[in-house]
Amino acid sequence: MKKRYRAEWAAVAQQDLKQIIDHIAMDSPGNALTIFQEIREKAANLHLFPDRGRVVPELQDQGIHLYRELIITPWRIIYRISDTAVFVLSIINSRRNVEDILLDRLLR
Repeated sequence: MKKRYRAEWAAVAQQDLKQIIDHIAMDSPGNALTIFQEIREKAANLHLFPDRGRVVPELQDQGIHLYRELIITPWRIIYRISDTAVFVLSIINSRRNVEDILLDRLLR
């Protein structure tokens, strides 16, 4: 039987998602709802298959292998797997300088 994990959202990841959806909703409320559902569904499914995401390349280059990501273009869902849970840590627009954002957030 496949191990199941709890999916938990960090406050910063919740804030990231809110900002993304608020920004999209200014132009297209319907599209904002679709993207919200897509991101939440993809993150929620991590409880069954947390290893499906790749190691974050920018962090891997720094020798950090704890963090994984799922891509929903142009956003990257950054998460970490523990023994019993998957922690969604950030949702970052990949058009920004992802390495600086991640290093600042994850290594504080």
